[in-house]
Parts: sequence; C-alpha cells; structure tokens
Amino acid sequence: MGTLAQIGLLIIGSLGSLYLAIILLRFMLQLARADFYNPVSQFIVKATNPLLIPLRKVIPGLFGIDIASIVLALAFHFVVILILGLVVGFGIVPIGNAIIWSFLGTISMVLYLYFFGMIVMIIASWVAPMSYNPFLMLIRQIVDPITAPFRKIIPAMGGIDITPIFAFLAIQVCRIIVNDLATSARLIPSIVLGFQ
Repeated sequence: MGTLAQIGLLIIGSLGSLYLAIILLRFMLQLARADFYNPVSQFIVKATNPLLIPLRKVIPGLFGIDIASIVLALAFHFVVILILGLVVGFGIVPIGNAIIWSFLGTISMVLYLYFFGMIVMIIASWVAPMSYNPFLMLIRQIVDPITAPFRKIIPAMGGIDITPIFAFLAIQVCRIIVNDLATSARLIPSIVLGFQ
C-alpha cells in the first residue's frame, strides 16, 4: 500500500469511525432514554439531524426503537467501506460483502462503545464518584441498561458493585462471536470500521 493510500485510509477511517460512533450514540441515547437536554446529547443530535431527519420521514420507529438511526449507521458504514476499498486498492467491494461487513462492523462498533463507556464509568467511580459532569452523566445513562440486568441478579457486596465484570464478560463473548462471523465472512479489517 502506497503512502497516499495509507494517508487516505487514516483520514477516511478516522473521520468515518468518529461519525459512525456519533450516529450509534444517537441510537444508544434513544434506546437508554437518556437526557436529550444534556449538552453532549445536543451535540450528537445536531451532528446527526441533517441526515437523520429526512430518513425518519421514510423510515418510522418501531416499538420505541429508532430504526432510522440503525439504517443510517448501516448505510454510512456501507459507503465508507466502498470508499476505503477503492482507496486501499481492492477495487469495488462486492455489494453483498459490503452489506455483511457493514452489519458486522456496526455491531463491533456498538460493542466497543459500550466497552469503553464502562471503562470510563469505572475510572470515574474511583476518581470522581459524585461528579455531575454532563459527559459522565450521559455515559452513565447509556451504560446503565447493560449493567442493570446483572444488578438484578448480583447485589452490591460491601458497597462494591461487581456487575461491570459480568457485563465486560458478556461484551467480550459478543465480540468473540462477531470476530468469528467476520472471519467466516472474509472481512478485511483495514476497510471495515470497528475492526481497524
């Protein structure tokens, strides 16, 4: 791979990953019923509205799930895969492969967001346990639905909440399954966001 291809891969991959994460955070905000008046939420809403509002006119929500956000994330990821395939020199990626790869990459990105969100929350609980920082409050709201099922089963022991350990394990199991599916689909990690 030439120097220009590496630069293109870096820039397009980085910006594509960032915007895909913002789209997925918009979906996760709605799924968690997070505070949309939080300044960080407002940034995410403003960053995604130009593409999401027209799409919502065509694709309605279903059972409280923002289907338009999912479709936008998959479509955006699909386009980025096609562009990165050309930049890297693979040529035009077959449409079927790009669809499967965008689906697997999007799932992988969601798992990464939850994984890193939980790490931030664990560190924040040691450093600033009662912080009212808007960013930390939003992460807490997004991550809580992942840890809540474990809290119902495992009570706090001596004031220490060990449920994140089990949530980490569940996320890692899901990542192993997605990576195995990616291997079966002959996914090329360099052009699929979430696997780079």
